Amino acid sequence: MNGTIPSTQNPQSAPKQAPTPLPNGRKPRFNPTWIYIILCSFLVYLWVFNNGSSPVQIQWIDVKEKMMPAGDIEKITLITNLNHVEVYVKKDSLSKYKKYFGFKETDHITAPQFYFVIPSTFDADTKFGEVRQQLPAGKKFSIETAERRDYIGRVLEWLFVPALLLFVWLLMFRRMSGTAGVPGGGGIFSVGRSKAQLFDKDHKNKITFQDVAGLEEAKVEVMEIVDFLKNPKKYTELGGKIPKGALLIGPPGTGKTLLAKAVAGEANVPFFSLSGSDFVEMFVGVGASRVRDLFRQAKEKAPCIVFIDEIDAVGRARSKNGGFTSNDERENTLNQLLTEMDGFGSNSGVIILAATNRADILDKALLRAGRFDRQIHVDLPELKERFEIFKVHLRGLKITDGFDIAFLAKQTPGFSGADIANVCNEAALIAARKNKSTIEKQDFLDAVDRIIGGLERKSKIITKEEKRTIAYHEAGHATVSWLLEHANPLLKVTIIPRGRALGAAWYLPEERQITTTEQLLDEMAATLGGRAAEELVFSKISTGAMNDLEKITKQAYAMVSYFGMSEKVGNISYYDSTGQNEYGFNRPYSEKTAELLDHEVKKLIDVSYEKAKKILTQHKAEFSQLAELLLEREVIFSEDLEQIFGKRKNMHQHELL
Repeated sequence: MNGTIPSTQNPQSAPKQAPTPLPNGRKPRFNPTWIYIILCSFLVYLWVFNNGSSPVQIQWIDVKEKMMPAGDIEKITLITNLNHVEVYVKKDSLSKYKKYFGFKETDHITAPQFYFVIPSTFDADTKFGEVRQQLPAGKKFSIETAERRDYIGRVLEWLFVPALLLFVWLLMFRRMSGTAGVPGGGGIFSVGRSKAQLFDKDHKNKITFQDVAGLEEAKVEVMEIVDFLKNPKKYTELGGKIPKGALLIGPPGTGKTLLAKAVAGEANVPFFSLSGSDFVEMFVGVGASRVRDLFRQAKEKAPCIVFIDEIDAVGRARSKNGGFTSNDERENTLNQLLTEMDGFGSNSGVIILAATNRADILDKALLRAGRFDRQIHVDLPELKERFEIFKVHLRGLKITDGFDIAFLAKQTPGFSGADIANVCNEAALIAARKNKSTIEKQDFLDAVDRIIGGLERKSKIITKEEKRTIAYHEAGHATVSWLLEHANPLLKVTIIPRGRALGAAWYLPEERQITTTEQLLDEMAATLGGRAAEELVFSKISTGAMNDLEKITKQAYAMVSYFGMSEKVGNISYYDSTGQNEYGFNRPYSEKTAELLDHEVKKLIDVSYEKAKKILTQHKAEFSQLAELLLEREVIFSEDLEQIFGKRKNMHQHELL
């Protein structure tokens, strides 16, 4: 591989240099630890050599009434410039005053042993003279005056503050640098450097395509890029050129970042990884500078791959209204990224991989061929793909023998790869909570219920009347969905509160790519079955249908204004796939059309509601039996509905392909 540098050299052939380079190629730098050692040594020196000779402060009254009458004082020295008096005690009398020292009296042989502070109005000559005259000849002491200058202390005082400020400044400078040893200087000037993480072929914890289940079509696309890097002659001999970039598009949790990690593990070329938000900084011009630095490093490591996760952070479409919604710093970063990806400069051998779940808001210039030649859609896994994903996540789990993985794949329609990983982890936690040695089928079903509906709240206080209303509400959903041909087949119904819901019904929707008007109307009728059941049984309605009403209202408006499923409105769609009118203040239709849309939406909802009421009226006995069974058991399954209503029409059987 080009650019490989040997880690060791022959000592006989290598020229002698001073200083010797470190193994990573950098020159040895001064270690600031020596500064701390010298400073600590100096402080220890001062403490050891000055502690024994430091005089102890005492009061003038003690000197006057105790020490002087006893004749223990040899000399008193008045320090005129410091307003204090030094007391020299006779060596024979030191043992009397060791309680003042706190140490042995031999530690204070060096005089003076005591001092006391005097005010500026203190008349030393008079005070000392009076006491001295009253003493006998054998107890008299001499009196001296002197001036003291602590030159070392003054020097240290003047040097301490500047040295402290210098030390703090150096410490902050090193902290801000974060890139010590990087060519081109560090410190605050390194803020414009790229934050990309570099992964090479020797990096540990590699992820390969074997760790990525499903995504077969997406893997084919990216594997071709990997193959081009490994065997470029296979394509260049036919005149082919390496793609400059590939954009991974899909909902959250579908494995876009995992696929990029697998590319890094398979390619065996340098791989730079960073997030779109890494270009964003509070300083002006930093984003563009980091883009330049990223591509400079990539060109030096070419051939290589650069992966930008969540590229919509910097790739959002530029605004045409410069004074209202624009962000100059973000747009400057995007402009620099566009130039580096396909400008006058040459980026041969640098492939850009990017991932986003908001492709609709990306700038058109970023999506054109020559920058992102390929757009790889990573959708939610199908039945077979979920089966493969479960096999990957069940590798490290202790499951019961003969476990049916296909059953789990059928029970999790619409789950992403991240959701499936969460199901496996929750099942393991539930089994451990129950002190089981292996994970059983019921643990996985409980995990699915936990993720979809939330945590069970059996302790929630519900009156008998409320519980009866909830039971008939959920039984209405179950009855209508079971008897309508195109509604989603029911899997489970419960009146045990979960999360914020007082009751819930689990369905097993058919995995289809297109949906007809009849199917949508049947689903709306099944959703309104709970409200219809309350009205028929109790002759009054409750607030429990709020989520149902929100769902069918959105669905009805989509049918009329997006899908063109209204005869009066016609084959017209007001859906904006580009997202340009998402924050617009004007609707793309007139007030008269808005009235027509409202009328058609209400018509669709009324038709579905009457259909639900009709079905519940025709099967009132079976419906009541189901509700009472639900009140008794709190949880019922599709087998119970089959015993009451018989087999369901057009029951979709899922099969692994």
